[in-house]
Amino acid sequence: MARIVGEVMTHDVVEAHRDTPFKDVVRLLEQHRISGLPVVDHDDKVVGVISETDLIHRQAAWSADGRARRFRMRPLGRSPRRTDAVARAANAAELMSTPAITVHPEQRIADVARVMERHGVERLPVVDEEDRLIGIATRRDLLRVFLRTDDELRQEVHDEVVTGALGLPAHHVVVSVHDGMVTLEGALEHRSDIPLAIRLTYRVEGVIGVVNSLTFGAADDRPSENQPAPVLRHDRPCRSGPPGPAAAGPGGPAKGPTGPGDERR
Repeated sequence: MARIVGEVMTHDVVEAHRDTPFKDVVRLLEQHRISGLPVVDHDDKVVGVISETDLIHRQAAWSADGRARRFRMRPLGRSPRRTDAVARAANAAELMSTPAITVHPEQRIADVARVMERHGVERLPVVDEEDRLIGIATRRDLLRVFLRTDDELRQEVHDEVVTGALGLPAHHVVVSVHDGMVTLEGALEHRSDIPLAIRLTYRVEGVIGVVNSLTFGAADDRPSENQPAPVLRHDRPCRSGPPGPAAAGPGGPAKGPTGPGDERR
Protein backbone atom coordinates (compact mmCIF):
# COMPACT_ATOMS: atom_id res chain seq x y z
CA MET A 1 0.00 0.00 0.00
CA ALA A 2 2.68 2.50 0.99
CA ARG A 3 4.85 3.44 -1.95
CA ILE A 4 8.60 3.13 -1.73
CA VAL A 5 11.38 5.41 -2.88
CA GLY A 6 12.53 2.94 -5.54
CA GLU A 7 9.29 3.63 -7.43
CA VAL A 8 9.87 7.38 -7.74
CA MET A 9 13.64 7.90 -7.63
CA THR A 10 15.63 9.20 -10.59
CA HIS A 11 17.72 6.40 -12.10
CA ASP A 12 19.92 8.55 -14.34
CA VAL A 13 22.27 10.01 -11.72
CA VAL A 14 24.78 12.78 -12.31
CA GLU A 15 27.83 11.93 -10.21
CA ALA A 16 31.39 12.99 -9.58
CA HIS A 17 34.52 11.07 -8.60
CA ARG A 18 37.07 11.94 -5.97
CA ASP A 19 39.45 13.47 -8.54
CA THR A 20 36.81 15.45 -10.47
CA PRO A 21 38.17 19.04 -10.65
CA PHE A 22 36.32 21.84 -8.91
CA LYS A 23 35.36 23.57 -12.17
CA ASP A 24 34.01 20.34 -13.61
CA VAL A 25 31.78 19.92 -10.57
CA VAL A 26 30.39 23.42 -11.13
CA ARG A 27 29.92 22.65 -14.81
CA LEU A 28 27.98 19.45 -14.03
CA LEU A 29 25.60 21.26 -11.69
CA GLU A 30 25.01 24.04 -14.20
CA GLN A 31 24.69 21.78 -17.23
CA HIS A 32 22.12 19.48 -15.59
CA ARG A 33 20.39 22.22 -13.56
CA ILE A 34 20.75 20.40 -10.26
CA SER A 35 21.66 21.64 -6.80
CA GLY A 36 23.94 18.80 -5.75
CA LEU A 37 25.46 15.45 -6.65
CA PRO A 38 26.99 12.37 -5.02
CA VAL A 39 30.68 11.52 -5.13
CA VAL A 40 31.50 7.86 -5.77
CA ASP A 41 34.62 5.70 -5.69
CA HIS A 42 35.76 3.21 -8.33
CA ASP A 43 33.17 0.67 -7.05
CA ASP A 44 30.29 3.16 -7.40
CA LYS A 45 30.01 3.37 -3.62
CA VAL A 46 28.95 6.78 -2.32
CA VAL A 47 31.76 8.44 -0.36
CA GLY A 48 30.33 11.96 -0.07
CA VAL A 49 28.00 14.57 -1.50
CA ILE A 50 28.52 18.04 -2.92
CA SER A 51 25.89 20.76 -2.82
CA GLU A 52 25.73 24.29 -4.14
CA THR A 53 26.25 25.37 -0.53
CA ASP A 54 29.68 23.71 -0.53
CA LEU A 55 30.62 25.61 -3.67
CA ILE A 56 29.41 28.94 -2.27
CA HIS A 57 31.40 28.37 0.93
CA ARG A 58 34.52 27.82 -1.14
CA GLN A 59 34.03 31.02 -3.11
CA ALA A 60 33.17 33.02 0.00
CA ALA A 61 36.37 31.84 1.68
CA TRP A 62 38.54 33.85 -0.71
CA SER A 63 38.99 37.60 -0.71
CA ALA A 64 39.20 39.75 -3.82
CA ASP A 65 43.02 39.73 -3.76
CA GLY A 66 43.19 35.92 -3.74
CA ARG A 67 43.93 35.41 -0.07
CA ALA A 68 41.98 33.09 2.18
CA ARG A 69 39.57 34.90 4.46
CA ARG A 70 39.42 34.34 8.19
CA PHE A 71 35.79 34.25 9.25
CA ARG A 72 34.69 35.53 12.61
CA MET A 73 31.60 33.37 12.12
CA ARG A 74 32.08 30.06 10.36
CA PRO A 75 29.45 28.30 8.28
CA LEU A 76 27.14 26.36 10.58
CA GLY A 77 28.56 23.01 11.61
CA ARG A 78 32.04 23.52 10.12
CA SER A 79 35.24 23.45 12.13
CA PRO A 80 38.08 25.91 11.32
CA ARG A 81 40.02 23.06 9.72
CA ARG A 82 37.06 22.04 7.55
CA THR A 83 36.44 25.67 6.49
CA ASP A 84 40.09 26.08 5.47
CA ALA A 85 40.02 22.78 3.55
CA VAL A 86 36.94 23.85 1.58
CA ALA A 87 38.56 27.20 0.77
CA ARG A 88 41.50 25.38 -0.84
CA ALA A 89 39.48 22.56 -2.42
CA ALA A 90 40.68 21.72 -5.92
CA ASN A 91 38.60 18.59 -6.53
CA ALA A 92 35.50 16.75 -5.38
CA ALA A 93 37.25 14.78 -2.64
CA GLU A 94 38.38 17.98 -0.92
CA LEU A 95 35.06 19.73 -1.44
CA MET A 96 32.50 17.04 -0.55
CA SER A 97 30.67 16.66 2.75
CA THR A 98 31.07 13.35 4.55
CA PRO A 99 29.72 10.96 5.60
CA ALA A 100 27.03 10.81 2.95
CA ILE A 101 23.45 10.30 4.09
CA THR A 102 21.93 7.57 1.91
CA VAL A 103 18.66 5.64 1.68
CA HIS A 104 17.60 2.31 0.22
CA PRO A 105 15.03 1.75 -2.54
CA GLU A 106 12.68 -0.27 -0.32
CA GLN A 107 12.24 2.55 2.21
CA ARG A 108 8.82 4.21 2.39
CA ILE A 109 8.49 7.61 0.77
CA ALA A 110 7.20 9.12 4.02
CA ASP A 111 10.28 7.86 5.89
CA VAL A 112 12.65 9.27 3.27
CA ALA A 113 10.85 12.62 3.43
CA ARG A 114 11.48 12.68 7.19
CA VAL A 115 15.19 11.97 6.62
CA MET A 116 15.36 14.93 4.22
CA GLU A 117 13.57 17.18 6.71
CA ARG A 118 15.73 16.07 9.64
CA HIS A 119 19.00 16.73 7.83
CA GLY A 120 17.88 19.75 5.82
CA VAL A 121 18.80 18.28 2.43
CA GLU A 122 17.02 18.38 -0.92
CA ARG A 123 18.32 15.12 -2.38
CA LEU A 124 19.50 11.75 -1.12
CA PRO A 125 21.58 9.11 -2.91
CA VAL A 126 19.80 5.75 -3.16
CA VAL A 127 22.07 2.73 -2.70
CA ASP A 128 21.70 -1.04 -2.97
CA GLU A 129 22.53 -3.65 -0.33
CA GLU A 130 26.24 -3.22 -1.09
CA ASP A 131 26.03 0.58 -0.83
CA ARG A 132 26.49 1.08 -4.57
CA LEU A 133 24.74 4.09 -6.08
CA ILE A 134 21.60 3.15 -8.03
CA GLY A 135 19.58 6.36 -8.02
CA ILE A 136 18.86 9.74 -6.50
CA ALA A 137 15.75 10.84 -4.62
CA THR A 138 14.86 14.52 -4.68
CA ARG A 139 12.06 16.40 -2.98
CA ARG A 140 10.39 16.74 -6.34
CA ASP A 141 10.53 12.96 -6.81
CA LEU A 142 8.80 12.41 -3.48
CA LEU A 143 6.06 14.88 -4.33
CA ARG A 144 5.10 12.88 -7.41
CA VAL A 145 2.85 10.69 -5.28
CA PHE A 146 0.45 13.62 -5.05
CA LEU A 147 0.13 13.64 -8.84
CA ARG A 148 -1.56 10.24 -8.82
CA THR A 149 -4.95 10.37 -10.49
CA ASP A 150 -8.19 10.09 -8.56
CA ASP A 151 -8.93 6.83 -10.37
CA GLU A 152 -5.60 5.35 -9.22
CA LEU A 153 -6.28 6.35 -5.63
CA ARG A 154 -9.86 5.05 -5.73
CA GLN A 155 -8.72 1.69 -7.07
CA GLU A 156 -5.96 1.31 -4.47
CA VAL A 157 -8.21 2.23 -1.56
CA HIS A 158 -10.84 -0.21 -2.84
CA ASP A 159 -8.38 -3.07 -3.40
CA GLU A 160 -5.97 -2.56 -0.51
CA VAL A 161 -8.27 -1.23 2.19
CA VAL A 162 -11.88 -2.27 1.58
CA THR A 163 -11.58 -5.75 0.09
CA GLY A 164 -7.97 -6.31 1.19
CA ALA A 165 -7.21 -5.27 4.77
CA LEU A 166 -10.84 -5.09 5.93
CA GLY A 167 -11.93 -8.15 3.94
CA LEU A 168 -15.30 -6.63 3.07
CA PRO A 169 -17.45 -7.41 0.03
CA ALA A 170 -16.89 -4.81 -2.67
CA HIS A 171 -20.43 -3.39 -2.40
CA HIS A 172 -20.22 -2.68 1.34
CA VAL A 173 -18.18 0.50 0.97
CA VAL A 174 -18.34 3.01 -1.88
CA VAL A 175 -15.05 4.81 -2.46
CA SER A 176 -15.01 8.11 -4.31
CA VAL A 177 -12.08 10.49 -4.81
CA HIS A 178 -11.92 14.14 -5.84
CA ASP A 179 -8.59 15.98 -6.06
CA GLY A 180 -6.98 13.47 -3.68
CA MET A 181 -9.77 13.71 -1.09
CA VAL A 182 -11.24 10.26 -0.44
CA THR A 183 -14.87 9.76 0.64
CA LEU A 184 -15.87 6.47 2.27
CA GLU A 185 -19.59 5.64 2.29
CA GLY A 186 -21.33 2.50 3.48
CA ALA A 187 -22.37 0.46 6.49
CA LEU A 188 -19.87 -1.57 8.51
CA GLU A 189 -20.78 -4.24 11.00
CA HIS A 190 -18.45 -3.08 13.75
CA ARG A 191 -17.91 0.42 15.03
CA SER A 192 -14.19 -0.29 15.50
CA ASP A 193 -13.81 -0.89 11.76
CA ILE A 194 -14.43 2.80 11.04
CA PRO A 195 -11.21 4.24 12.53
CA LEU A 196 -9.29 1.33 11.02
CA ALA A 197 -10.68 2.10 7.56
CA ILE A 198 -9.80 5.78 7.93
CA ARG A 199 -6.29 5.07 9.18
CA LEU A 200 -5.54 2.64 6.35
CA THR A 201 -6.91 5.05 3.76
CA TYR A 202 -4.65 7.82 5.01
CA ARG A 203 -1.68 5.51 4.51
CA VAL A 204 -2.27 5.30 0.78
CA GLU A 205 0.38 7.51 -0.81
CA GLY A 206 -1.19 10.51 -2.50
CA VAL A 207 -4.30 10.72 -0.31
CA ILE A 208 -4.59 14.24 1.13
CA GLY A 209 -7.68 13.73 3.28
CA VAL A 210 -10.58 11.44 4.15
CA VAL A 211 -14.29 12.25 4.33
CA ASN A 212 -15.91 9.72 6.66
CA SER A 213 -19.53 8.88 5.77
CA LEU A 214 -19.48 5.38 7.23
CA THR A 215 -22.15 4.01 9.56
CA PHE A 216 -21.97 0.98 11.83
CA GLY A 217 -24.02 -1.69 13.57
CA ALA A 218 -23.96 -2.33 17.28
CA ALA A 219 -22.01 -5.62 17.24
CA ASP A 220 -19.04 -4.33 19.22
CA ASP A 221 -20.48 -1.03 20.39
CA ARG A 222 -20.93 -2.25 23.98
CA PRO A 223 -17.99 -3.54 26.05
CA SER A 224 -17.83 -7.19 26.94
CA GLU A 225 -16.15 -8.58 30.03
CA ASN A 226 -12.86 -9.00 28.14
CA GLN A 227 -13.15 -6.24 25.56
CA PRO A 228 -13.27 -2.56 26.56
CA ALA A 229 -15.29 -0.21 24.42
CA PRO A 230 -13.17 1.62 21.80
CA VAL A 231 -12.67 5.30 22.49
CA LEU A 232 -13.59 7.20 19.35
CA ARG A 233 -14.07 10.82 18.46
CA HIS A 234 -15.12 10.55 14.83
CA ASP A 235 -17.76 8.31 13.41
CA ARG A 236 -19.65 10.93 11.49
CA PRO A 237 -19.44 12.41 7.98
CA CYS A 238 -16.66 14.96 7.97
CA ARG A 239 -13.76 16.44 6.06
CA SER A 240 -10.19 16.10 7.20
CA GLY A 241 -9.03 18.68 9.67
CA PRO A 242 -8.75 19.30 13.39
CA PRO A 243 -10.64 16.76 15.51
CA GLY A 244 -14.11 17.81 16.59
CA PRO A 245 -16.17 16.98 19.64
CA ALA A 246 -18.87 15.03 17.82
CA ALA A 247 -20.06 11.60 18.92
CA ALA A 248 -22.56 9.20 17.43
CA GLY A 249 -24.98 6.58 18.59
CA PRO A 250 -25.13 3.04 17.22
CA GLY A 251 -25.98 2.81 13.56
CA GLY A 252 -25.85 6.47 12.73
CA PRO A 253 -23.28 9.04 11.65
CA ALA A 254 -22.90 12.55 13.00
CA LYS A 255 -20.88 15.56 11.97
CA GLY A 256 -17.38 16.64 12.84
CA PRO A 257 -13.92 16.95 11.27
CA THR A 258 -11.72 13.88 10.92
CA GLY A 259 -7.92 13.72 11.01
CA PRO A 260 -5.62 10.73 10.42
CA GLY A 261 -4.92 10.25 14.12
CA ASP A 262 -8.38 10.89 15.56
CA GLU A 263 -9.19 7.22 15.97
CA ARG A 264 -6.47 6.90 18.55
CA ARG A 265 -7.82 9.64 20.75
